[in-house]
Amino acid sequence: MAAGAAGAGGALRDPAAEKRILCVGLVCLDIISVVETYPAEDTDTRCLSQRWQRGGNASNSCTVLALLGAPCAFMGSLAPGHAADFVLADLRRRGVDVRHAVLQPGGRMPTSVVIASASRGTRTILHASGNLPDVTARDFERVDLERFRWIHWEVRRDRGAGPHAGGGEGADAMGPGGELLHADACPPETLVDTLGAGDTFNAAVIFALSGGQSLQDALNFGCRIAGKKCGIQGYDGIV
Repeated sequence: MAAGAAGAGGALRDPAAEKRILCVGLVCLDIISVVETYPAEDTDTRCLSQRWQRGGNASNSCTVLALLGAPCAFMGSLAPGHAADFVLADLRRRGVDVRHAVLQPGGRMPTSVVIASASRGTRTILHASGNLPDVTARDFERVDLERFRWIHWEVRRDRGAGPHAGGGEGADAMGPGGELLHADACPPETLVDTLGAGDTFNAAVIFALSGGQSLQDALNFGCRIAGKKCGIQGYDGIV
């Protein structure tokens, strides 16, 4: 549709508003066991609950962006099998575009075993990478970058670069003029589940910045949404 063309009901549609946010990085399978208290070594403990959940930084960011109402897409590597079928189905359930997910011919799906303490709201993660290759430049040649208004790359970086969430200390970032910006944390009344809180902060900041908000407003919004996430199990209910 041409710029400024009329959509349903005669309203003008801006094609830029239809552009998606692309998150590039990890998707994995999280096997989450919730216990009352963290077990001592070499003991037998019954779980309060156990579930499979799609995880990974870029994957979680897509979940939060979709819940906030932003059209988004995921790009990353998967290994064939039941775990990949599960995570792809869950991404689609959230309305995330998965056409750029790359199914690798070998390797294993990255998997995290998560032990979550209900009494303390903390979690311990045991991660197995699966030795999957990353997406390549050739994979990107198949992507029409004009479809996206923002591309988020999941990378390992120095803690001093870019916005940084410090949990209970809030978040800091360096502004365009070199000024240091800070946003206070917004902790929930009861700490329930911190798994994915950092990814939630990142996604909320991206959502705000891609919508034209200032960096300070984006930090405040990120802390507020991350705080909501820490007060619930999973992600449903953050908005």
